[in-house]
Amino acid sequence: MTDQTAPHPRARNDGGVAVLALLVKVLFLGTVVGVAFALTPTLVGQQQWPFLIGIWAISAVLVATYATGRALPAKYLVPGTLLLVLFVVYPIVLTAKLSTTNFGDGTRSSKEEAVARIIGASVRQTPDAPRYNLTVGTTGTVSGGPFTLFLVAPDGATYSGDAEGLVALGTDEVAVTDGFVREADGYTMLTAREINEAGPELADLVVPTETGAIRQLGISQAFEGRSSLRYDEAADTITDVDTGTVYTVQQRGDREYYTSPDGERISDQSWTANVGLDNYKRALTDRRISRDFLRIFVWTVAFATLSVGLTFILGLLLATTLNDARVRGQKIYRALLIMPYAIPGFISLLVWASFFNRDFGLINSVTGLNINWLGDPTMAKVAVLLTNLWMGFPYMFLVCTGALQAISGELKEAARMDGASGWAGFTRITFPLLLVIVAPLLVASFAFNFNNFNAIQLLTQGGPFSPDNPTAGGTDILISYTIRLAFGAGGAQIGFASAISVLLFVITGVIAALQFRATKALEDVN
Repeated sequence: MTDQTAPHPRARNDGGVAVLALLVKVLFLGTVVGVAFALTPTLVGQQQWPFLIGIWAISAVLVATYATGRALPAKYLVPGTLLLVLFVVYPIVLTAKLSTTNFGDGTRSSKEEAVARIIGASVRQTPDAPRYNLTVGTTGTVSGGPFTLFLVAPDGATYSGDAEGLVALGTDEVAVTDGFVREADGYTMLTAREINEAGPELADLVVPTETGAIRQLGISQAFEGRSSLRYDEAADTITDVDTGTVYTVQQRGDREYYTSPDGERISDQSWTANVGLDNYKRALTDRRISRDFLRIFVWTVAFATLSVGLTFILGLLLATTLNDARVRGQKIYRALLIMPYAIPGFISLLVWASFFNRDFGLINSVTGLNINWLGDPTMAKVAVLLTNLWMGFPYMFLVCTGALQAISGELKEAARMDGASGWAGFTRITFPLLLVIVAPLLVASFAFNFNNFNAIQLLTQGGPFSPDNPTAGGTDILISYTIRLAFGAGGAQIGFASAISVLLFVITGVIAALQFRATKALEDVN
């Protein structure tokens, strides 16, 4: 006789699964909240308020969604929405914001930081300048700060100082050993090695005092020197107290500098500033860019179209051939055909670049030709298309193979019974149904190739270049051309590059939207 009171095995399994699910949920939500708490001190110390609010908002959304059994649809929508916002929407918004600034080499800091560097650079040590034993602490990270100087004077008095000024400390606020501050509440003290690695940031840290300013002197010393410059925040001017010269902010191109009345800059230090739509105006009106834009745009469209078209045709041909049941060894052939897809793209491009070498390349050596593949603009374009064909057809082969196998064989059999030839059945039944499946992937592939920077940069570097135009090469597409302009010899112009990225995003989006609209006609096939 069986025990009627014993729980059913399935009930015990369901109970175990419920306990495991609850445990996973608690661990997941606990990790999310724990990470938020762990990052909060660092973000507060660095005054990164938007990130702090964002992290806690995400944590609150996840806890509210998964802590209870309610809002079942939200449990599926929230992960995808968060990933969309973090990895798509936020980068687009950040890029658009940067596109309205002059951010780049020489303008990466704020105006306040630039003024502090200018003032700090003028601090000079005098023969009778007092010195302090120095310890560096931080409330953030040891590599990024923010940093605070902990100072011990010769008379034993202790101070803490940053860009805001000098503060006297009590004996109960810090622990002093051998004349150096070793501990302070809320601070992590840097080792000598960490101080050395943070040297560039510490060199710009100046602590203002009533009689001058304090700067770092080596690993463990600081001195109080005299600054020859004074900053008037209300008037936004810097005055040289030795000469009486007043430096005001003046515009030079897309940058601002403190400049004297006779046009002399006090420093080459500039800062990030809002330039409005100037970057877009430059991109659309600068003659250096516009003179080659149309030619490069046409080649970009041709490159993307031919890359997609050729890889699709070859992939479809091979997929159709191997989809025939009469072909033996289909698995072996398919495994061999996807080999190019398994090789990392950058390796393939570098290998193919060596193949196209005129003197020692494999192609000319095997065929006996003497073609200057990478030196002639036309042949360089052919080389790029051939390489992209070799790299891209396995993807199209896989896509077409899956699409062909998804088409019902009954339709093909019905066409044969109606007397349709193999070609007629393929063009009137198989191919239209296949396009319904692969059309969105073709559009996505076009958008990818429209901005396929690696294929150009690793194979031809955008060349060949003519002596009279070293900025626009024969195989440059829009992305490679504009990156060269934005990150060329003049240094990184990230604000300008962001404006170019926004323009390319709009162009690609418009073309993709037109293509998707055209593919709607295929919906009638079903």
